[in-house]
Amino acid sequence: MSSVGIVMLIHTALHRAEQVARHWLAAGCPVVLHVDRNVAEADFNAFRDRFLDHPQVLFSDRHRCEWGTWGIVAASQAAGELMLERFHEVTHVYLASGSCLPLRPVKELQEYLAARPQTDFIESATTTDVPWIMGGLGAERFTLRFPFSWKRHRRLFDRYVRLQRRLGVRRRVPEGLNPHLGSQWWCLTRKTLSAILTDPRRAEYDTYFRRVWIPDECYYQTLTRLHSVKVESRSLTLSKFDYQGKPHVFYDDHLQLLRRSDCFVARKIWPQAERLYQAFLSESLNDLKAAEPNPCKIDRLFSKAVERRTEGRPGLYMQSRMPSWGRQTTLTCAPYSVFQGFSDLFEDFELWLRNSSPMQVHGHLFAKSRAEFAGGATLLNGGLSDSAHWRDHNPWGFLANLIWNTRGVQQGFQFGPEDAQKITEFLVQDANAQIAVISGAWAVPLFLAQGDFEETRQKAARLQGIEATFLKALRARDVKARVWIWTMADFVEAPQENLQALLDAVGGAAQGHPKEMPKMANLEGFGHFLQDLKNQGMHPYLMGDFSVGQKPAPQIPDKRKPYLVR
Repeated sequence: MSSVGIVMLIHTALHRAEQVARHWLAAGCPVVLHVDRNVAEADFNAFRDRFLDHPQVLFSDRHRCEWGTWGIVAASQAAGELMLERFHEVTHVYLASGSCLPLRPVKELQEYLAARPQTDFIESATTTDVPWIMGGLGAERFTLRFPFSWKRHRRLFDRYVRLQRRLGVRRRVPEGLNPHLGSQWWCLTRKTLSAILTDPRRAEYDTYFRRVWIPDECYYQTLTRLHSVKVESRSLTLSKFDYQGKPHVFYDDHLQLLRRSDCFVARKIWPQAERLYQAFLSESLNDLKAAEPNPCKIDRLFSKAVERRTEGRPGLYMQSRMPSWGRQTTLTCAPYSVFQGFSDLFEDFELWLRNSSPMQVHGHLFAKSRAEFAGGATLLNGGLSDSAHWRDHNPWGFLANLIWNTRGVQQGFQFGPEDAQKITEFLVQDANAQIAVISGAWAVPLFLAQGDFEETRQKAARLQGIEATFLKALRARDVKARVWIWTMADFVEAPQENLQALLDAVGGAAQGHPKEMPKMANLEGFGHFLQDLKNQGMHPYLMGDFSVGQKPAPQIPDKRKPYLVR
């Protein structure tokens, strides 16, 4: 059976590192511990004293380990040299951190490596073949110098990179090396690790990699290719990263997920995950079946987590995750319908629509006086108020919250040129929006009111300008909403067919219930009204072609034949 030596790089949570180290020791694995020099001397001494009674635990020379710097490589070199020098029976060296946790019996790892005595397990790929590089530094990390800490001196780091690019600096890669990248958590054979640490050109390689960016992800990954008999480009440690390149932290509720991975070790474990430490460091692990490590079994869940983190749930806006504008095609969580001009052209259109479809039908949600909720309500699901003041403070959030809090029931509402128009940009960019417009129908209430004609003309000109702007937005090339536009003249030629087609498209009719057509407003004399507007210098073009002598569409008699909406 293979003898596995464990090198642990410890930074924090010393009590957890001790717990895991004793687990390795109980299985017969020698352990070399490197404790970061940033750890206080008193804490280090107390930690070291707790292992005085165990001859298979050694402490290597301490280095200051900072992310992206040479100290991490130097720490693993010192610990690796001590492991090879003092424990001659070791055939494989496994690099782990203080936040790593064994997921399977150590015996299974030993048997697995014994069956592969010449195989080095280290993720190792060329810069052109890795998709996980963050920050834009791929091949440049090997050709530029990085003497400054990215975390502590970010501005200096960035300025020095820009300066080198401007001056055309290009470091020479040592002859014979083909730079590779990969996870820093490896398991190497004694032969390969010894060859790396005793290489006659080690001083040259160390000098070069000392100024490479994030050398712990490329030093062993590159040099293993020079000395290994067989490389398996994968890590036996489960280590997942988010879309920003930060490691996922595993908590107690990830217990079943970690078991499904079949990996030997996982990082990064939350120090307070008591349930994980109890479950995986117990003797019950001996009952588990041997299986090939397969982190791909849970990759789908991590991909879903990244998607949820970056894209969120469509239509859900909250303090903890506000999506970037323009990154989502659906700005709300479910389809909804917007009707413009229908309540002007038809009497009691909202009541008819409510009886003809499963929609919850609102009035003008963006009326300037108040949000006209269905049934005259002043509060809606989720505590949404009908206050125009609070609605207009964030109309996008108001609509998205309304759709989210009423999900399960399709929503429909009226809209028009007299409403607050700030919501237009949101509507046209939301793939869930279904917008139907009868252009020019706003003129019908003006025609029926028979008010002062000069005021009517001015109001008609203002409303037409607002609707023209709205229609232009609906006809833009980048619109994501579903849009239907009729001129009023076109719609009244076949109102039944147009209504039925629209109802089928936006939400479907209530099944098994015959419905009547809504009563259309009396349009007798409407053509003369439009001509009078023209005579007064206002050109009402959005209604379509209504001639002066045109007869209005025939009205439905009082005893109308039921109209079945399929």
